[in-house]
Amino acid sequence: MKILSLILAAAFTAFSFPKESANVNTAESTITWTAKKVTGQHHGKVPITAASLDYKNGRIIGGTFEMDMTSLTVEDITDPGSNKKLTDHLKSDDFFSVEKHKISVFKLTNAKTSNGKDYELTGDLTIKGITKPVTFPATVNVKDGKITAYGKLTFDRTHYDIKFRSGTYFENLADKLIYDEVELDVKLVASE
Repeated sequence: MKILSLILAAAFTAFSFPKESANVNTAESTITWTAKKVTGQHHGKVPITAASLDYKNGRIIGGTFEMDMTSLTVEDITDPGSNKKLTDHLKSDDFFSVEKHKISVFKLTNAKTSNGKDYELTGDLTIKGITKPVTFPATVNVKDGKITAYGKLTFDRTHYDIKFRSGTYFENLADKLIYDEVELDVKLVASE
C-alpha cells in the first residue's frame, strides 16, 4: 500500500507541474563578446554547442547554454596575422585556458518577470571551472511558435582568474590596461 501511495504521489506531481521544453536552435542562437581597454575594444563570437530552455504557461522558468571556448573568434580585426595573434592569446592561459577548459556554461536559477516579456535572469556562470552567480536583464519575444530571448550578461573576468592587464591587480598599466568587465550579448532562438 505504501509503494502504491508513493507511485500515485509521483504521478500526481508529474502531471500537476508540467515542465515544457523548447527546442533551442543552436545554429540560429548567438553569443557576441565585447571586451574593452583604454585604447579601444574588441569583439567576436563564441559558438553555443548545446542549450535548453524550460518554460511553463508562456514563461521562462529554466535553461542552460554551453559555449565552445575552443572556437572563440575575433571579428573586428581584418588582418589575418593580427586576428590569429589575438585569438590565440585569448585562448591561452592569460585568458580562457581553452586547452584545460573547453566549455563555459550558464545555468539559469531564477527568472523574474511581471509580463512574460521583460525578465531579470539570475544564474550560475562557469568559466575556467569557476562558478559565480550573475544577474542580467533579458527580453523574450514569442511569435508563430518561435521564442527569441535576448540578454546582455556582463561579468567581471577577474572573478574567473583572468587577471591579465587588470587594473585591479596591476599598477601603472597606462594605455595597456584592459577593463575587467566583459559583455556577452546572448540570443537564444527556440521553438515551442
